[in-house]
Amino acid sequence: MKVRVWGSRGSLPVALSAAGVRGKIKAALTAARGRTLADDNAVDKFITEDLPWETSNTFGGNSSCVQIDAGGAEYILCDLGSGLREFGVHMLAQHGPAKPQTYNVFLSHLHWDHIMGFPFFTPAYIKGNHIRIHACHPDPEAAFRRQQSAPCFPVGLDMLGAKIEFIVMQPGTPITVAGSTVTAMKQYHEGDSFGYRFERKGKAIVYSTDSEHKQENKSETQSFVDFFRNADLVIFDAMYSLADAISLKQDWGHSSNIVGVELCRMAGVKHLMLFHHEPVYDDAMLRRILQETIRYEELERGGEGPALTISSAYDGLELDV
Repeated sequence: MKVRVWGSRGSLPVALSAAGVRGKIKAALTAARGRTLADDNAVDKFITEDLPWETSNTFGGNSSCVQIDAGGAEYILCDLGSGLREFGVHMLAQHGPAKPQTYNVFLSHLHWDHIMGFPFFTPAYIKGNHIRIHACHPDPEAAFRRQQSAPCFPVGLDMLGAKIEFIVMQPGTPITVAGSTVTAMKQYHEGDSFGYRFERKGKAIVYSTDSEHKQENKSETQSFVDFFRNADLVIFDAMYSLADAISLKQDWGHSSNIVGVELCRMAGVKHLMLFHHEPVYDDAMLRRILQETIRYEELERGGEGPALTISSAYDGLELDV
């Protein structure tokens, strides 16, 4: 199985500001002082090997959209945030408009940051494409119609060329889609959200965003441990610090990097990916959070048992599972 992240931010898309670009350029030029960068190869080597990741790269700013390839001809997407637009551009470049495709979408919930990319998804306008939108909410179609109605958007849902199908799933009842067995689980979030577990040929990926975890609720904790059990990858809502999650932003429906480590360690997960990044955090802050999370896992493990691999999602990240 393969994962590609098209959007990793939470709540709303953000852009790298002019001040942020200037800061990266200044940091790179400062690091280059006294060096002889005689040709493009030397420049590329300097950028790749000598600059800090947060200087030479960016986590990006698109809201939630993750592609999961399970070996079949049909596509699987988790959520339809602003990153969906770039996925659509990629699809047209790869297939062109004359070769229809089938897209299977699994929605965590219907808040705007998770569906806002759909009106800008070019394959939805092309006849012959088939889009199946899976959700556990009773009437997901209403949210899409509302988003694409006046005065919010000039093109109504009925004007799209693709065949669009809404499929209501039941939490806990597995279905088979595009070569994967998919199971949904209800999560704590305003208006409800749902996580999804994708299984194929002994591999398992869990997509669990927009979920708050009440640590005092032991039965709920155990249910998530069971849902995450032995997953090869868990894509996890780590929007807040632990302090914010249990004080200032309690009941806001999001979790933290520390809770992600604890749940994944209890469940025997192999790889934790931090996801749904706080929009006010810049690249340096997100990189620091990742490093602190890795260090926390090392201290908690104390050298005993296998290490939990920890990474942080960024727009464009590709990962083989």
